[in-house]
Amino acid sequence: MTHMHITSWALGLILFLVALALYKKNSNKPATIVHMILRLVYLFIIVTGGLLTWDYIQGYGMPLLAEAIVKALAGLWIVVVMEGILVSTKKGKAVTGKWIQFFIALIIVIVLGFFRLPMGFYF
Repeated sequence: MTHMHITSWALGLILFLVALALYKKNSNKPATIVHMILRLVYLFIIVTGGLLTWDYIQGYGMPLLAEAIVKALAGLWIVVVMEGILVSTKKGKAVTGKWIQFFIALIIVIVLGFFRLPMGFYF
């Protein structure tokens, strides 16, 4: 399940960057298509992340419960902010605050997912 989650995140980030570039070039129809595909990938990200969180709860119990929940919430935060960045870019609104939120949440997710929780690099 971990590999599917990481693969869906990688695909999601690639599609996010492609949609963002297309919106900035005012190619709205192709950008909308990529954006809709990205929304489907969001579902894979959320489902696989939920299953991983459930695995943490079932397999590791209380010592890692708080960290797993914080990682899950930060992951959802990233999905929401990615959507907000794309919609704001499409409408021509400012996105500086959303980018700051994106990078803060991304750092939280990477540190917890790869370096603190057991299914990461160091465990």
